[in-house]
Amino acid sequence: MEVGPSAFMALAAVLFSLGLYGAVARKSAVMVLMSLELMAVAVSLNLIALSRFVTPTEMTGQFFTIFIMVVSAAEIGLGLALVLAIYRQTRSIELSRMDTLKG
Repeated sequence: MEVGPSAFMALAAVLFSLGLYGAVARKSAVMVLMSLELMAVAVSLNLIALSRFVTPTEMTGQFFTIFIMVVSAAEIGLGLALVLAIYRQTRSIELSRMDTLKG
């Protein structure tokens, strides 16, 4: 039994949907960041699967996935710094408590 590109696209759609639901429905900043990472993984899975099935001799999907991984690593560092700053101000990581922006 051979797995085709539609199976990978369906899996990526499910992962992206779960990530989108988590980013919209959660109140914790850490959970929102985790949901954004799940969405990035879904995009990476789509890129690799399409690269594998559409142009198997080229590695464009893999290169874009490595770029996404580098951007995700920077996002994690920046996101955790923001979560720490929010915690220092409000003593909570609940996003609903952040109602004003102070300089």
